[in-house]
Amino acid sequence: MTTRPYKIPQSVLVVIHTPDLDVLLINRADASNFWQSVTGAKDHEDESWEATARREVYEETGIAPDVGTLTDWHLENVYDIYPRWLHRYAPGVTRNTEHVFGLCVPADTPIKLNPREHTAYRWLPWREAADTCFSPSNAEAILMLPELAA
Repeated sequence: MTTRPYKIPQSVLVVIHTPDLDVLLINRADASNFWQSVTGAKDHEDESWEATARREVYEETGIAPDVGTLTDWHLENVYDIYPRWLHRYAPGVTRNTEHVFGLCVPADTPIKLNPREHTAYRWLPWREAADTCFSPSNAEAILMLPELAA
């Protein structure tokens, strides 16, 4: 049996939205009723934030890297890693740094979930999406959408 390498405690949060500020939320496969935006860790230390964001968007939603406009919101969240996922990180690692992006896509953008990671998706108006998110940092990012997407 091969062991998976530890996750790097540097990740992205990508708020995918339409020009009308409808937000895509996806439901995690490993946590019931855990709605979130696209998130994911760097594959290696020198992977850029933008490359991580584009890769994670494609892996989780099937949205190609050249679809829409990716914007670096120049925000970072540092938070305690949820206890249920600490085993994925090296011993002693308890905090993660998350870099935030927005991705504006056309309203009719097709979504193809990776079934190992997510079970469902839905588009919601931004305020409703913020209320639906499990993660407080994700909800806060969505609440900034009208200002940052302008």
